[in-house]
Amino acid sequence: MSAARVIAVAEGSPADLAGVAVGDVVVAVNGQVLRDVIQYRLVTDEAEVSIEVDRGGIETTLDVVKEPGVPLGMEVESSVFDEIRTCDNHCEFCFIYQLPPGMRPSLYLKDDDYRLSFLYGNFTTLTRFTEADLERVLTEGLSPLYVSIHATDPDVRAEILRNRRGGVSLRWLRALLDHGVEVHGQLVICPGLNDAEILDDTLAGILDEYPELVHVAAVPLGVSKFNPEPRMRPHTVEEAAAVVDLIEEWQEVFCELVGHRMVFAADEYYLLAGRPFPPAERYGSFPMHEDGIGMARAFEAEFAGYTEGHAIGIQPGFFSWVDGAPAEGYRSSRWEATTDMPRHATASTPTPSVVQVDPPSRRAPVGVLTGLYGASIIEPLIDSIDRDDIRVVPVENRYFGGNTAVAGLMVGEDLARVLADEPAGHRYLLPDVCLSGGRFLDGTTPTNLPRDVEVVTTDGVALRAALR
Repeated sequence: MSAARVIAVAEGSPADLAGVAVGDVVVAVNGQVLRDVIQYRLVTDEAEVSIEVDRGGIETTLDVVKEPGVPLGMEVESSVFDEIRTCDNHCEFCFIYQLPPGMRPSLYLKDDDYRLSFLYGNFTTLTRFTEADLERVLTEGLSPLYVSIHATDPDVRAEILRNRRGGVSLRWLRALLDHGVEVHGQLVICPGLNDAEILDDTLAGILDEYPELVHVAAVPLGVSKFNPEPRMRPHTVEEAAAVVDLIEEWQEVFCELVGHRMVFAADEYYLLAGRPFPPAERYGSFPMHEDGIGMARAFEAEFAGYTEGHAIGIQPGFFSWVDGAPAEGYRSSRWEATTDMPRHATASTPTPSVVQVDPPSRRAPVGVLTGLYGASIIEPLIDSIDRDDIRVVPVENRYFGGNTAVAGLMVGEDLARVLADEPAGHRYLLPDVCLSGGRFLDGTTPTNLPRDVEVVTTDGVALRAALR
């Protein structure tokens, strides 16, 4: 059954005035059983909204009268009210298979749901896409979408996805483009599998078959110490350099034939290859910032003040104008308003109970916590402002291991190990990208850390402001 539980109601909002309460389960709106927050937004745009709710086993109808387009003023528990469409591929590089045991169950869910692609920018392979899905995308204007391509050769793609439908499911990509849907692509590059000649063939296939794609991100696979696949391994320096060279060659071809660079290598490739990042103007408006493309140059521009105090950062997308559900994906703020944990937290107790403490003085020395990749980007920026009271504190990721080095995968266990060796009384800045609902991926919280931390939005503007 499709249903959504109300988790927040804004005081004085149309929903509040109609009697909607936290804990109500929305059974139907205007007689329609809703599947997701997308349908919710369309139905609740109307001036008169009738909400059927289940309240403690008793069903009641609440009538809302408001101006057309005015939000109801309530949040529901999830963006998808029916079952999330799970992934039936078995990609060797899938990071879900490489997670350590004992994490919360939701982290092991593999989705391949085009609705989450629209809502959050999740990538879908389209192997479970149908005619009915295409009709809904076109009817409701669900654009942009994000598609994992990996290879355009049918046999290679089927092998990569370990799904025989992988060889034919890109027909849906062609159909989406034919109907004017904005689509962004992604290539996860696995050394020895879809790099080198196969990557060259894939880029030729994109130019020949899908030239309407907005952009394509080429990203390296992540390999944790729990990786069960013997063929999956990190890139060598030479392999990373070869990917960068090939991408940059094809950028010139795309510029000449379609008018823009189309395909970009992730920042991680430049770090792996020991190459300087391309200049900021190469990335335009940084449309693939969320995929690690141009993130370093964007951060630099933000930190230096070239963006006039505005973060390029993550775009809120659909959730900037819909109030139906909190953004639980990476387009949202990592520090959710519903958390009961303060931004200044301490770990004087082993449980996540809140302990109020006086934060360190703003004049105290500062340690900027980040992953190994982030450290290589932030250290030159700190050097540029000539402050001897600020240092970068790199956090090696032993929890996941392998080549995991991004700030977004830092966990409490590793942070606690590093902070235990750092002096007390200093200010420690923690990027919010590693938190979701106030928790790290290992289930711990900032209250479990041995030093106070200040949670800072993950962009150069916020970091510069925190260091003033």
